Amino acid sequence: MVDRYINTPLDENTVRELKAGDYVYLSGTIYTARDAAHKRMFESMSEGKDIPFDLTNNVIYYLGPTPAREGQVIGSAGPTTSSRMDKYTPLLLEHGLKGMIGKGKRSKEVIDSMVKNCAVYFAAVGGAGALLSKCIKESEVIAYDDLGTEAIRKLRVENFPAIVVIDCNGNNLYETRVKRSK
Repeated sequence: MVDRYINTPLDENTVRELKAGDYVYLSGTIYTARDAAHKRMFESMSEGKDIPFDLTNNVIYYLGPTPAREGQVIGSAGPTTSSRMDKYTPLLLEHGLKGMIGKGKRSKEVIDSMVKNCAVYFAAVGGAGALLSKCIKESEVIAYDDLGTEAIRKLRVENFPAIVVIDCNGNNLYETRVKRSK
């Protein structure tokens, strides 16, 4: 396991270097999207329409933050369960998405698509949303404002901590750790 400081958007060489179990600190731009936003993007893409941002080399954080208190950029910013986005994810990966941040397991279809499209899945620590929000330096709603906390946001992050759970070769930390502990 290696500590890596990574800038976003991601490039393919960086994605290929990441291994399941690596600790990373992301800096740069990431986007937020949860269930409702994924559904809208999926429907738009399926109809050949544009979506609110270019997926190429970008990272989506499965996040619906709480409202920001006075003087804060964003409220609590903990990850949501990633599997809820699984039916939409392969299409996003085919259009250039390189990274996802969430918590929990992913489906075989998502993992196969990650391998095919050279992408990585990061886990952020669930229950640590207040601490994670301190790494978010800017937050701007860029689309689907009517979805409230599920609107798409553009975030600027500095040293946002995450763990590579599934790398672009399909190595899955959740599986390897279980095998090692037995």
